[in-house]
Amino acid sequence: MFIKVRRDTLIILILAFMLIVSGRVMAYVAFSASDNADDQVPIAGVMVKGNDVISSSTIKSYVESAGFRDGSYIKGNTLITSQRQLLLSDAIQNAEQLAKRSTIPGTSIAPINAVDVQVDTSTGNVVVTVVEDFSAIPIDESVIKNATANSSTAKVNTTD
Repeated sequence: MFIKVRRDTLIILILAFMLIVSGRVMAYVAFSASDNADDQVPIAGVMVKGNDVISSSTIKSYVESAGFRDGSYIKGNTLITSQRQLLLSDAIQNAEQLAKRSTIPGTSIAPINAVDVQVDTSTGNVVVTVVEDFSAIPIDESVIKNATANSSTAKVNTTD
């Protein structure tokens, strides 16, 4: 009924058990010695809604450059980043202005007409809602004239 275990196997098992227990103890001690971060909410992520042409990653990069990136956190009404501290309302305004600069990849066309940035201070979620309006983009009239002048029409199945 007894399982035969060699002495060297038993020593290895005891050492493994001690390593696991000491790791758990060190994790507990490190957690209990850390600063109290109850009133700090880390930025969980940026979610982009309403974009059709401009990629979400482009808009996210602009919003993250305003301070809403990993490692930043909200403490009260202040956004604290690794580089600076600023009011949350100022960071939201900066994010809205920067998101409006987002362009279609490979062009200088910026079709975003309106941006709304909402920050949930209890979860750290940042929601960016954009409105792309292509009617507001200024178009050079000479480009349109050249495009229509160079176009050719092909007649298909005509008897002329």
